[in-house]
Amino acid sequence: MNCLVCGSGTVEESFETYFAKLETGYLIIENVPCFKCSQCGESFFSMSVTEKIEELVAAYKKNASKVSVIDYNKAA
Repeated sequence: MNCLVCGSGTVEESFETYFAKLETGYLIIENVPCFKCSQCGESFFSMSVTEKIEELVAAYKKNASKVSVIDYNKAA
């Protein structure tokens, strides 16, 4: 599949770190599965991964300390 941003790179399975700024601080989710362009480096998340990220953000939004770091594989 070609990249949706640059159009010239191929998209390959990879992992990314996701950052979310919350009202109370920051949430960092490591090892999130994604598709990454070999040319420009742009990352894309599947719909199921995006839904899980939204669930994790909602859960941590209420309980987050200034900075929270979680591993996607352990939380998913």
